[in-house]
Amino acid sequence: MSPQPDHPPAGDFEQVEVVTDRASGMQAVLAIHDTRMGPAFGGIRRRAYASLEEATRDVLQLAAAMTWKCAMAGLPAGGGKMVLLDHEGLDRPAAYRCIGTFVASLGGRFSTGPDVGTTDADLREVCSRTRHCANPDAAGPGDLGRATALGVFHALLATAQRAGIELVGATVLVQGLGTVGAPLARMCREADARLLLADVDGARAQALAAGLGAQVVDPARVLATPCDVLVPCALGGLVDTAAAGSLPVRAVCGAANNLLASAEAGRVLHDRGIPVAPDFVANAGALIAGCLHQLNGTRVGDDRITAIGRTVDAVLGESSRTGRPPGEVALAWARSRVAALPHRPYVGAK
Repeated sequence: MSPQPDHPPAGDFEQVEVVTDRASGMQAVLAIHDTRMGPAFGGIRRRAYASLEEATRDVLQLAAAMTWKCAMAGLPAGGGKMVLLDHEGLDRPAAYRCIGTFVASLGGRFSTGPDVGTTDADLREVCSRTRHCANPDAAGPGDLGRATALGVFHALLATAQRAGIELVGATVLVQGLGTVGAPLARMCREADARLLLADVDGARAQALAAGLGAQVVDPARVLATPCDVLVPCALGGLVDTAAAGSLPVRAVCGAANNLLASAEAGRVLHDRGIPVAPDFVANAGALIAGCLHQLNGTRVGDDRITAIGRTVDAVLGESSRTGRPPGEVALAWARSRVAALPHRPYVGAK
C-alpha cells in the first residue's frame, strides 16, 4: 500500500525547498523527511507536473515513503526526494547540473540517484557537480534494476506462499516492463510461472513475450485480467478502492511505489483475503544496494537483498494475526523504529 496515501504536512519534514534556475528553466523541489537514522537517500523524479503544488505533494509523499523504506530495510539512512518539473523549454542537461550543485551544497545530508524520468545521462550531469549521487560510470553498486527485481521476486515468493499459491504453473501478470519489470518477468519465468505481460510500449511487450513464451495483455485490461499474482511495476496508484473490490487476483506484489491508490484500497483487498506485499518493503533492493555502496564503498551480496522476502513474510504473518492490512502493519513498524531514536538530524559536512 501507499505508506502515506495523503501527503504529510511540510511541517513534518526537516527541509522542504524549491530550487530554481532561470537560465535553464529549472524548477525543482527537495524534501528531506527524517535523518535520525542517517543521511537522506532518494532519487530525482522528472515529470511534467501540472503545477508546483502537484509536484510538492508528490515529493512529500515520496520522501516520507523513503524514510519508512529505509527503516524496514534496516539501513542507516533516512528519506528524501527531489522532483524536477519538466516542460518544453527545459534545458535538461543544465538543469541536472544545477541540481548537482544544489545537492553538493547540502554537504552529504542528501544523496540522490535515478527515478522515473531520470536517465544515466542525466545522472552524469549531476555527478559532474557532486559526489553524493549514484554514478552510472563508476564501479558502483551494480545493476540497481536487477537488485530491485530480485527483492520483489523474493517478496513475491513470500506473498504467494501466504496466499497458498505454488509459483510453478501459477499465472503471474507483470505490468510495466522496464529496468525492473523485465528482469522480474525473467525470474518468474525461470520459476516456471505462466507469464502475462503488459506495457504501454506494445513493441517492448511483444519482444519480451516472444523471448519468454509469454502472453501479452492490453494495458487497459490489466485490472480486469484474472491471474494468481498481479505484479505492478509501473507508476503508482494502479489499484484504487473500486478496483480493489473486483480485482480478479489471489495476491498482489510489485515494484511500483504507492501501487495502491489509498489505504482504503488496501483494506478492501485485505478484507477479501488477498495478501498485498507492502511496496516500500518489497521494492527496497536498489535502495539497499545503492545506500550501502554510497556509505561503505562495497557491493552487497544477493543474500542481503533476498532477505526482503523474510521481512515481507513477517509483515504478512503479523497482518494475519492482528487482522490489520499488511501496509498498515509495515508502516507502524517503520514509524516505531524511527520514533525510538533521539531526534538528532544528520548534519553532514560541507
